[in-house]
Amino acid sequence: MYEDDYENVHRSEERGERVEMEVEIYESADTVKAHHPITEKVDGSKRTDIQSQHSGGDTAGSRCYRLAAVCLGLLCVLLLTAIILVTIRFNNLTIKRDQLQTSYTDLTKANHQLQTSYKNLTIANHQLQTINTTLTAERDQLQSSYKNLTRANHQLQTSNKNLTIANHQLQTINTTLTAERDQLQTSNKNLTRSNHQLQAINTKLTTDIDQLRKERDDLLKSLLDPKKETNPEKGWKYFSSSIYYITAVKTNWEKSRDNCRKRGADLLIINSREEQEFINKEFGRNKAWIGLTDAVKEGVWKWVDGSALTTEFWAKGEPNNYENDDCAITGFEKSRSNILEWADFPCGHSLFGICEKRLTGYSKL
Repeated sequence: MYEDDYENVHRSEERGERVEMEVEIYESADTVKAHHPITEKVDGSKRTDIQSQHSGGDTAGSRCYRLAAVCLGLLCVLLLTAIILVTIRFNNLTIKRDQLQTSYTDLTKANHQLQTSYKNLTIANHQLQTINTTLTAERDQLQSSYKNLTRANHQLQTSNKNLTIANHQLQTINTTLTAERDQLQTSNKNLTRSNHQLQAINTKLTTDIDQLRKERDDLLKSLLDPKKETNPEKGWKYFSSSIYYITAVKTNWEKSRDNCRKRGADLLIINSREEQEFINKEFGRNKAWIGLTDAVKEGVWKWVDGSALTTEFWAKGEPNNYENDDCAITGFEKSRSNILEWADFPCGHSLFGICEKRLTGYSKL
């Protein structure tokens, strides 16, 4: 709409310029007419009629005059037509100007209204954004609460199932315990009767144990007596539930073990620190074979009875398998705790051997 109005105004300006040019043409024609040679004064005297002096036909001057009159008439017609057109166009432009002013006023009002609406909408937008942020936070909190409640609900359902199962189990256990209690009460009565019988048996066993202890002491005295022909060497040493003996001749590990077996014993098996200290005290002046070897599998040390090595007293850097050392000795060197420690030696070396004989049947007396 605005572009059409602008174009109409521009065309009106162009037509106005054309009208001004036509007016200038008419004014020029009037000037020519005012200076016609027929009406022109000569030397301040009155105009004279030149036509009387040129009688006898049309002259060049009369022809020019008629031509000028015709042209002037045409120009007048054109001028009148232009004035009418200009007047009509001016009225139209005036109407359109009024319409444009009215439209401009309306547009100005609409613009103010739009600006006011824009400000209101901006404020409402900020309020909506704030509300949206708040609602989003509340939604996230509700979602988190929903997840937590859902998780807690599953946990409670699982707990309820577990408690139901546990309740059934407890009922079963209660029934079983009730039955067992009845059985125990019956057993208690039976045990009470058995207890009286065992007390009588215990009294008899106490008497028997005292007799066995006396026999054990007599046997140990007999075994440890160096004057007996069965012990021509230095004699046996007693510790805990075993007796110990060190051979008088140096030989290799296998022969030392054979010597021990001939005496109903075997090479020494050490099971505790107290036993190692006893061996150090009684036989620690010499290096001697003990019943420990890894000849079957290198690095896997076992005692002569087939048991695994659990308590060990290796010297620093031992065992090292320096010369294919598969047999163990005690009395190698003293540690900081004054214990003669172990080392691995080649089984073919000649050393003393320590024998151990367990007193089976007397260990608990």
